[in-house]
Amino acid sequence: MSRIMLNFATLRYLLFRDALYCKRKIVMPDIVTYTDQEIVKAILNRDTVITKEFLYGKCYPLFKSVFDKYYTDCGNCFEFINEIYVYIMYPHKDTHVSKLAGFGFRCTLTMWLKIVSENYCHQLYTRKIETTDSNEIGGDRKLPDDNSLVSETRNLDMHDLNKILISMPNERYRKLIEYRYVDEKTNEETAALLGLTMANYYNTHKRAKEQFCNILRKEGLI
Repeated sequence: MSRIMLNFATLRYLLFRDALYCKRKIVMPDIVTYTDQEIVKAILNRDTVITKEFLYGKCYPLFKSVFDKYYTDCGNCFEFINEIYVYIMYPHKDTHVSKLAGFGFRCTLTMWLKIVSENYCHQLYTRKIETTDSNEIGGDRKLPDDNSLVSETRNLDMHDLNKILISMPNERYRKLIEYRYVDEKTNEETAALLGLTMANYYNTHKRAKEQFCNILRKEGLI
């Protein structure tokens, strides 16, 4: 699982990094000439050139309108596109089929992406409210320091650990916990894998720890 997540995070980081310079350094294909079927196939095949041109180019205004209108925990629109990319590409835990692979072409790809992005934001906001309410009910508890949490995670049975990770409602928080406390990467390495600046990383890290520790306490594991 960690290797799969690493592949997604690495590709997402490269997409984010290159998207900032793609217009200056790369002669991009004319995405207008591609059909939706060709674009979906290219993205599923990890074609970074087509993926960047479509998601960060053609669809940028679409994502920006959603980013400006709805709640996200992203620092900018590029981070939001990164999250949507992982959201549509990550295989479902039961069917092992990603959302993009299951796209049935009953509407245009851009319309589908708009609907998926808005639904993602609604889910994110709902989970934020639920987590906030849970924290208020449970009281404000001090979080363990990073070294203590690494030790606690090492001591967990793998079955229990996987159960906890799957229970985390926020996918980005789950990946952060996996990199930082399961794979034991540094904060800087974790931020790079997630495509976050260090300023944004520390806020996301705190929220991820809170969510992880709340579930550990609920299960009686800490």
